[in-house]
Amino acid sequence: MRSRSQPMTALERRAVAALAGIYSTRLLGLFLILPVFALYAQTLDGYTPRLMGLALGIYGLTQACLQLPFGMLSDRLGRKPVIAFGLVLFAVGSVVAANAHSIEMVVFGRALQGAGAVSAAVTALVADLTRDSQRTKAMAIIGITVGTSFLIAIPLGSALNALIGVPGIFWLTAALALTGIAVLWLAVPTPPSRARAQAQPFLPQLFAVLRDWELMRLNVGIFALHAALTAMFVVLPTALVDRAGLPQNEHAALYLPLMVISAIPLFPLVSWSERSGRQRQTFAATVLVLTLALSSLSFAHDALLPIGAGLLAFFVAFNFLEASLPSLVSKTAPAQGKGMAIGVYSTFQFLGAFVGGDRGGWLYQHYGIGAVLAGAAAITGVWLVLTLLNAARN
Repeated sequence: MRSRSQPMTALERRAVAALAGIYSTRLLGLFLILPVFALYAQTLDGYTPRLMGLALGIYGLTQACLQLPFGMLSDRLGRKPVIAFGLVLFAVGSVVAANAHSIEMVVFGRALQGAGAVSAAVTALVADLTRDSQRTKAMAIIGITVGTSFLIAIPLGSALNALIGVPGIFWLTAALALTGIAVLWLAVPTPPSRARAQAQPFLPQLFAVLRDWELMRLNVGIFALHAALTAMFVVLPTALVDRAGLPQNEHAALYLPLMVISAIPLFPLVSWSERSGRQRQTFAATVLVLTLALSSLSFAHDALLPIGAGLLAFFVAFNFLEASLPSLVSKTAPAQGKGMAIGVYSTFQFLGAFVGGDRGGWLYQHYGIGAVLAGAAAITGVWLVLTLLNAARN
């Protein structure tokens, strides 16, 4: 028990801080585009709503397909070379998107961004460089920095768009990726070869995770959460400009207070739910709030006040769920299968982003803004049913 109360060593603190920085700045680059891309895409050759949605979400498909292979490759070739290669791919994709004049080239650039699927390898390197007693703390730190990246990115993306435009944001994401490579080699310790344990058989671990009802419920949850988020941003910028009459250069003034206010109840809510033993009830209530927020937006997206109210409820729920899900996966997964469980969880997360963007664009093209938001509400509604069934079983 004493080892669990010990603080991190200086080496562990340095490693976790550097890897959290790499992880979060990479995701920051992806999140910055969310609030501004839908309107920018309309200026590109070959634009259709469907292709715009595909461009927004395609990175999730390549991420999902390559997440586990990159993780396995890092077992053989070493973590740092694989992470560096992934960051180079991300930077190249950002440059392609920055120089694109057609929507098809942006789709290609975004797919290249996603091909730099280093999340599993970064997670494995965190495990290599921390003791078992400190690993949960390390992952919590990374989770907090990722959540902070999202909170910052939405208003910052809108503000940066007014200064440097969407191509400039893509150039910035390329610079962030290259900075991540420098941090990787200069600040992250290199683990000794003995730190990489012999990999367990891949397929038995994978099937064990996929058969676990509790883990699959959480995987479905992160899929639904990111599908809804991406689908919402397929149409939200257009709704704010065309329906609510808010000029694009004023979107940051809306997003910033919404993000600040939505972050205030996060830690008190997490703390209260754990202290009171009502995690399941709080979790289910938050999924309900998420679904109701999207449902209200699907009907009331023609004026600024209902949009703002719906977004505030959405972001409060999103922040809580985004913070809670990784911790629940870590607690639920068996000790020998945590790496695989986290890898599958990340795969579902990125698949959700792809489906939300792709199907959101299709719904927008054929049925309009309300249909996209209703579709997002339907996805989270399925998650709500699964959550309530799980609560009833327990």
